[in-house]
Amino acid sequence: MAVIAPLLALVYAAPGLWRWVSQPYYLLSALLSLSFLMIRKLPPVCTALPTQREDGNPCDFDWREVEILMFLSAIVMMKNRRSITIEQHIGNIFMFSKVANIILFFRLDVRMGLLYMTLCLVFLMTCKPPLYLGPEHIKYFSDKTIEEELQSDRRVTWIVEYFANWSSECQSFAPIYAELSLKYNCAGLKFGKVDIGRYPDVSKRYNVSTSPLSKQLPTLILFEGGKETLRRPQVDKKGRAVSWSFTQENVIREFNLNELYQKAKKIYKNQDEAGAEETPPTESKKDQ
Repeated sequence: MAVIAPLLALVYAAPGLWRWVSQPYYLLSALLSLSFLMIRKLPPVCTALPTQREDGNPCDFDWREVEILMFLSAIVMMKNRRSITIEQHIGNIFMFSKVANIILFFRLDVRMGLLYMTLCLVFLMTCKPPLYLGPEHIKYFSDKTIEEELQSDRRVTWIVEYFANWSSECQSFAPIYAELSLKYNCAGLKFGKVDIGRYPDVSKRYNVSTSPLSKQLPTLILFEGGKETLRRPQVDKKGRAVSWSFTQENVIREFNLNELYQKAKKIYKNQDEAGAEETPPTESKKDQ
């Protein structure tokens, strides 16, 4: 099942793979992830490498390298069981491939290991995953506007995402949240986002930790009548988030989006009708 899930996700997302394949971040990640394989398999480079194979063939994996690669495969499959999007699946493969490559290069030569680790550090500091730039109906808050917006009209229900651009989980959730906003946004139900990595005061005000160890990013909070009524993920007594998958189905079910959407539309429809009844009809020039 751990193998089938990422394959199904890959097939489902195949028409849109060009969006991330063409990005420098993913191209460079792929090159770094495949670097040991290319060096070990491609002559004439591989002929100069040391080997522990009994047949002395330097252009094939030895038994220890096979063990490391098999262990990598097991870790990736376990990690991908909780992955949601194709970006998360591919990201896990890239991350653990680089870790395995560091070990494999250090086994070959300490200098090669140091060089590869340096390249990975340079890549990590200079290349960031591309941000979601697709269509959405989302209001972006600052530390000065979030409170004002939430309290300005208590008839409006808000769902607010607290995120940080450096969080891979937030980046993976971005297209899901955008799709939900396109589907459910209306006059009485609105979607918002605030970057608590940029506005740490908001993080403290709404008790959302930005620490990677807390696992609280992203956090979704439902505000009804200007007050918080629901939060996901929940936080335990130690300040750590209770495990929760940010799938579209989970968000719709936990936040009752279908019910909230119908309720919001009904409230505004009734108010519009009441306003129309109270407005006296004006006489036309013809009647005069």
